[in-house]
Amino acid sequence: MRLQDQIILITGSTTGIGAAMARRFAQEGARVIVHGRDAARGEALRQELGTDRAAFIAGDLADAAHPDELAAAAVAAFGRLDALVNNAALTTRARLAETDLAFFDRMVAVNLRAPFMLIRALLPALKESQGCVLNIGSILAHCGQSNLPVYSMTKGGLMTLTRNLANSLGRDRVRVNQMNVGWTLTENEYHTKVGDGLPPDWPDHLPPVAAPFGRLLSPEDIAEAAVYWVSRASSPVSGSVFEIEQYPLIGRIADQEG
Repeated sequence: MRLQDQIILITGSTTGIGAAMARRFAQEGARVIVHGRDAARGEALRQELGTDRAAFIAGDLADAAHPDELAAAAVAAFGRLDALVNNAALTTRARLAETDLAFFDRMVAVNLRAPFMLIRALLPALKESQGCVLNIGSILAHCGQSNLPVYSMTKGGLMTLTRNLANSLGRDRVRVNQMNVGWTLTENEYHTKVGDGLPPDWPDHLPPVAAPFGRLLSPEDIAEAAVYWVSRASSPVSGSVFEIEQYPLIGRIADQEG
């Protein structure tokens, strides 16, 4: 098993991509620390994974004190930490004219401040284990949609953070990499698009320009790719931003036929 006895904290892991990673990492032999705001979901996932192989820590990363509290509780759960996956993020929509200061500050707090402060708090543990950080970004970091400017900005900032810390922490043998995720069919994404006005069967009628392979990425696709980046197999690679999408982002001229 590729993650045998590694201890991994995944933020925002009570649902969607985070939950898929928790399940996949556990299958690969890891002990997993599940995290999120929904205590019922978190405890259910802990029970599913096995109470001897998983822990759950509840909390809201918008709270400035929570990253330090989460870091301390995560290390205490199993006595050490081998990997941090910064997965939690808000994807709340708002165009430029609709974005007030409170909205802006909450998005930045969860999507950018919290990953920074978690890495800071967990650095001693990651140095000790010669561990790694995997930041979960988005292809929208490169530009983004008109109703997601703050989200896109935070993911762009996360890329810079990834590369900066990879450079500065290399001598500590702590690796920092990032996966920029493309359009993924999570439960939340499904309901968001229905709320945007798409029909209930919208995933079955995707335009080829958006999904050349006829389907969206699944949380399980992302989880499988993440295994490599949190495993020892990816060492000593650090500072990489890996884009997981079904078409190239740079230089793409979308084929509109079909």
